[in-house]
Amino acid sequence: MSASLPGNRDLPASQYNLKSYWGRVRQSAEIADPRTLLVSSAGLERAKSLVSSYKQGRLQSMTPELWRAKKIVDSTLHPDTGQPVFLPFRMSCFVISNLIVTAGMLTPGLKTTGTLLWQITNQSLNVAINSANANKSTPLPTSTLIKSYFLAVSASCSVALGLNSLVPRLKQVSPSTRTILTRLVPFAAVASAGALNVFLMRGEEIRRGIDVFPSLNDEQKAQKAKDRIDNESIGKSKKAATLAVSETALSRVLNATPIMVLPPLILVRLQRTEWLKARPRMVLPVNLGLILTTSIFALPLALAAFPQRQVIQAKQLEKEISDRVGEDVMVEFNRGI
Repeated sequence: MSASLPGNRDLPASQYNLKSYWGRVRQSAEIADPRTLLVSSAGLERAKSLVSSYKQGRLQSMTPELWRAKKIVDSTLHPDTGQPVFLPFRMSCFVISNLIVTAGMLTPGLKTTGTLLWQITNQSLNVAINSANANKSTPLPTSTLIKSYFLAVSASCSVALGLNSLVPRLKQVSPSTRTILTRLVPFAAVASAGALNVFLMRGEEIRRGIDVFPSLNDEQKAQKAKDRIDNESIGKSKKAATLAVSETALSRVLNATPIMVLPPLILVRLQRTEWLKARPRMVLPVNLGLILTTSIFALPLALAAFPQRQVIQAKQLEKEISDRVGEDVMVEFNRGI
């Protein structure tokens, strides 16, 4: 993100009001815009140069070109390291990366082997995305990464296989209801394991804490920019880390809910129509279309549930933090995605 580039003058956080949910939705839609994946290395360097020029005072005002440069930088660079996030694991590639995996998990009539393979594939992708976008002020050891991966895979496979075994035994419900419940098994597995995955992958942040910074108003930011002073970390906070990881886990569940619930329910209804009964080969493309459409709209809504830069009072964090800056002082931290 632009915050990781050199310069003491911060760019406006967004063209939109990030204090409102819909403002964050519009901002999230920009970050998740897959068109930014087509930007070349030279285009990224030009965008970084333009943003740096503003931050260093060589450009005085925001222009449409500068807003586009900021969009490219924000969707490509990690906010802590300033390095490009590996392309398949960027939020702008989230819909594309998850399309085939989600379609695989939602395939009607999936057997045990297929269920296991798709759940393993999904959790592997989740681990990669979580790791690539996590708060980097607290690095994750490789041993913890491997342990977290196997625990998340075990959890998702256990939930999926357990529910697949349980649903057919529900004799008190109608066959149509059992069909719907069977189609929703992947959602239960993905939602539970996805939330667990975030906590496991980012557990080191909770144990060690993440960097917390003073939350500055426009006047304070301008003064620091004038004096060429960086906004330095106040210290590491475990409470901030717990809040950041919890909100990220919840946003993953929110994102999975429409994607894993709406397409299978709609597909069940469509499979009862004469048109699809006469064209069984169309089930897969229809399923893909439903998942793609739902994902495009669901991702910005889920990402916008919580602010990327979370601002809270220092008294809500550890005593050493509030003692250092004052209980009523507002501080902020990077939540991660």
